[in-house]
Amino acid sequence: MKKKILPIEWATLAYLLLTLIVLLLWREDMGADTVQRLLVERIEVFLGLVACYVLYRYRPSRATEFLRHLYPLILTAYWYPDTYEFCSLLPNQDPAFAAADQWLCGCQPALTFSEHYHDVITSELMHLGYFAYYPLIFVAVLFPFFTNHRLFQRTAFTVLAAFLIYYVVYLFLPVTGPQYYFVAVGEEAIRQGVFPEVGDWFRTHTELLPMDLPEGLFRTLVEMMHQAGERPTAAFPSSHVGVSTVMMMCLWKNRPYRFMTWAMLPFYLLLCVSTVYIQAHYLVDALAGLITGLILFFLCWYGYAWLTARATPQDDINTTL
Repeated sequence: MKKKILPIEWATLAYLLLTLIVLLLWREDMGADTVQRLLVERIEVFLGLVACYVLYRYRPSRATEFLRHLYPLILTAYWYPDTYEFCSLLPNQDPAFAAADQWLCGCQPALTFSEHYHDVITSELMHLGYFAYYPLIFVAVLFPFFTNHRLFQRTAFTVLAAFLIYYVVYLFLPVTGPQYYFVAVGEEAIRQGVFPEVGDWFRTHTELLPMDLPEGLFRTLVEMMHQAGERPTAAFPSSHVGVSTVMMMCLWKNRPYRFMTWAMLPFYLLLCVSTVYIQAHYLVDALAGLITGLILFFLCWYGYAWLTARATPQDDINTTL
């Protein structure tokens, strides 16, 4: 194990510094209360990183080192809605992406998909696929901790770095997705192929499009998650599809347990399709998520190898569980 700062911690610190710089540059547009809250939260994030590091220094073990990896991964749940505070200051770009779907399909797949497959079985399968994103994170990232320690470190960094790269895009690309944009302009305009500009509408509006789908367990779970943490942000490219693609590739790299890739494949495929079905994304978002997910896997996976290339045996210490 390493006493020095881990690659996953460097990635978190880099993102923390970037958002801090942007926050200070845009502080006049954000308002004093928002700036103060975001500054305090960043101080808390930094102190959390320091606390995990100090705990490991004084009680080095596999458990405390695991905490140093887990904490940055948990922070992704905070960084996601945090992007809304930045991108909502910029002119909304949904009309271009809705128009791209219209050009590609001659309709809006986010509307027609669920209308043509409106039965409870399809609805529950799609929401199951969307919900499977969270078990997939557990399987892809945490499973190697019990099987291959070095693979766990590399996988955790790869997934975290992919998340953060998507979040950097979201800071500056304000696309909310159908579930927000269709509410802002009305479904009638959308069905007529009219995609009006909404400017900074989402700076003060966060209403979700009501889903006219059969009730079910997984639909309820997904709606609960959306109500708790969803914001009009982060639609293009789809990080659900992109990060899931990264995690599937990480599973494939776990050679002794490659069967886990095949076990998770049906859920992955459902997840990719469900992002459009539940109106979280345009079709172009999902396609872009697939392409960028493959690119980011290779970038982050082999980037980790480059970052750790100069590690020496002297960096290691004996630890116990």
